[in-house]
Amino acid sequence: MANQVLVETSARHAHVTREVLDILFGEGYELTVKKMLSQPGQYASAERIDVVGPKKTLSGVSILGPIRPETQVELSMTDARSIGVAAPVRESGQIAGSGACKLVGPKGEVEIAEGVIVAKRHIHMTKADAAEFGVQDKQIVSVKVNSDGRSLIFGDVVVRVSDSYALAMHIDTDESNAAGMAPGTMGEVIK
Repeated sequence: MANQVLVETSARHAHVTREVLDILFGEGYELTVKKMLSQPGQYASAERIDVVGPKKTLSGVSILGPIRPETQVELSMTDARSIGVAAPVRESGQIAGSGACKLVGPKGEVEIAEGVIVAKRHIHMTKADAAEFGVQDKQIVSVKVNSDGRSLIFGDVVVRVSDSYALAMHIDTDESNAAGMAPGTMGEVIK
């Protein structure tokens, strides 16, 4: 079927700056690649941290590498509510005025005044992919996902175009569970 995209579930995770990594794990610490991710150069590290909110702590949250220019924590809405953090739905990197929390590692802890978001569902595409799908960067589309007894259409999906991407849609665990998704689930892009 035309306009098909792999739909991947992005579990809770953090992106950290060099400074924050040094505080959490010790000066000069380097992340350990545990598993390469679908996006080129991106990986899940072996390192885990605790994300502390006013109500609860999420233990063992993965850090994704490589290090970033800004620290950001991406949670599902369920996660954010459970720890008592107001996390807006945002595109990655849009952290101004977002939720606050404490990050705890084996060597130290850091309070971040902003940076906790619920990632807006999105599709990574190259320019060639976008041309093939007939869409452009920042366009909002819908994606139909068929599953056993829980098929649904995701609206408000932002298309993100860069030749540094690989074709894949990312949703969080709440969204994945709502659709009863299994690994390898494909979605149909609807404009």
